[in-house]
Amino acid sequence: MPTETLPSGDAYRRHVRAWLTVNVPAGLRIDQPGYRTPDLETCRAFEAGLHAGGLAGITWPVEYGGHGLTIREHLIANQEIGRLGLPESINSLGKELAGPIIMAVGTEAQKQRFLRPLLEMKQIWCQGFSEPGAGSDLAGLRTRAVRDGDNWRVSGRKIWTSASPWSDRCLLLARTGALEDRHKGLALFAMRMDAPGVTVQPIRQIDGSAHFAEVILEDVPIDAADALGAPDEGWSAAVRVLAIERATNRMYRAWRFENEVAHLVRACRANPTLNGIIGSGEYHRRLAEILVDIEIIKGYVEPTVERLAEGEAIGDRGSLMKLHWSEAHQRFAVLALELLDQAPPGADPEVAAARERFQHLYLRGRAETIYAGTTEVQLGIIADRMLKLPRER
Repeated sequence: MPTETLPSGDAYRRHVRAWLTVNVPAGLRIDQPGYRTPDLETCRAFEAGLHAGGLAGITWPVEYGGHGLTIREHLIANQEIGRLGLPESINSLGKELAGPIIMAVGTEAQKQRFLRPLLEMKQIWCQGFSEPGAGSDLAGLRTRAVRDGDNWRVSGRKIWTSASPWSDRCLLLARTGALEDRHKGLALFAMRMDAPGVTVQPIRQIDGSAHFAEVILEDVPIDAADALGAPDEGWSAAVRVLAIERATNRMYRAWRFENEVAHLVRACRANPTLNGIIGSGEYHRRLAEILVDIEIIKGYVEPTVERLAEGEAIGDRGSLMKLHWSEAHQRFAVLALELLDQAPPGADPEVAAARERFQHLYLRGRAETIYAGTTEVQLGIIADRMLKLPRER
């Protein structure tokens, strides 16, 4: 649909539902019979279709490939995508982190060069922030960028770099000043992942996948045209990235969470043994608590969208959303497996499919209180910056 014909508000929701009804490929919905784990190219093609259909790049300016709508429409698309249990985006770091940063601090030439290909899935981005020995303490990073004439040379190591095995570019944070400067002297780069000196070592995860990697940088050349913002603006840009990541990235989480609960309940009701168990008072209570958790998460997301629509900054409120969602989701994964593991041997295919989904969710979910800032980091932000509590002496 051409950008100028995209509606807004309720009419946009009808457009999104109609597009998804026609264009979601068979087998792509994880809560439906016949689901098969999609490969990279299937995901790439589907996400390119989302953009062409007006369901991605929603708030981005038209001149950069976006659709020029508001964050309210962005929320609508996320709600409808989340309700269907569709695969996680393989380029969310590009579309929801790198893209907004490039629009905020990039030159006009960089915006023209990077943003449209990113939405069209011609470029996939990863995020090079965390490091061995630094983790969530970004101010402690040691990857160093040094001048090479007008250009740069970067050396160091990044860890837990999600999507790096298939990414074309990396939103890289590196130090241009002394380690003692902490928040000063940090710079952002749009590093090519195929540049000389870049080595990607995939890390096999507990569920058998390898979605992230350690990235080793050995005297990697970076053109001056790929430096994002001034060399000393990296910290403020990184903080902005993390605020976005904690509050608005993957905004569909609450509605996918709802899809997961509905899938669990449906699978249990399909099995006589589990149907009897799920009807007990204990599980009624625990499932009700999960539904309350979901409503609380929505209660973070929806007001945040309204504040952003009115021009307010996200600020530190993103830490509330990230903290509650990650801990609630882990509690749900424990409950789901506890229920499904009580099915008798040889249970029906619906129970088997649900068990496979929630085993995967449980294993992957162990990292949810770590990535995008650990629970401890979120609690520190809430205590220091929001509540302004005194530190122990």
